[in-house]
Amino acid sequence: MAVKIFISRKFKKDALKDAPAMLIQARKNAMSNHGYISTETLVNHDDPCEIVVVSMWQKKEDWDVYVRSTQRQENEKKFAALLATETDYRIYNMGM
Repeated sequence: MAVKIFISRKFKKDALKDAPAMLIQARKNAMSNHGYISTETLVNHDDPCEIVVVSMWQKKEDWDVYVRSTQRQENEKKFAALLATETDYRIYNMGM
């Protein structure tokens, strides 16, 4: 069953300029993995420091493999230095 992963990040104001390049790189990294379908990036209208990425995968197991990859873990360390809070993940199944 397809899943959508909601990844919510709150960037430090002074780090916001680095966010677009990092988000694009993260998307490129995900695209080369089995089960990847798409990514959508949403910026909070009232607080541009809050960015939510919605990543769609064929099944949760595909996401699990990617999230454990060395490439992604290294990327997440880079993100952590730019964030005001910890990254929040929520996983939703498509349909009932």
